[in-house]
Amino acid sequence: MHADKPICGRSPDSQFVELAVEVFSMLADATRVRIILALREGERSVTQLAETVDKSPAAVSQHLAKLRLSRMVTTRQDGTRIFYRLADEHASRLVSDAIFQAEHTLGGTPRHHHDQDAGS
Repeated sequence: MHADKPICGRSPDSQFVELAVEVFSMLADATRVRIILALREGERSVTQLAETVDKSPAAVSQHLAKLRLSRMVTTRQDGTRIFYRLADEHASRLVSDAIFQAEHTLGGTPRHHHDQDAGS
């Protein structure tokens, strides 16, 4: 009935296109992508994330501040410690899809397609 109407602003002239570009630019940094991947396993402190992504806590804090401003991560305070977690599943999905797309650039059948075949 409404098949010709855009869903969730996904038409080329949508007001959300510019915001989507900002989301992509936020994820156009390897450290931030690694942080998103690490947070898929659950909330982490800055120190834990710094160890996981092999960066200094100060550098990780700066990246987390940007991710927090973009509302991709949220925080929980426990005493003097702050824990970070993904705000929702969308950033995780975007990162996964970007990695899947990257696998396609290597040629052949990407690993994620093998995983799908194994489940069939």
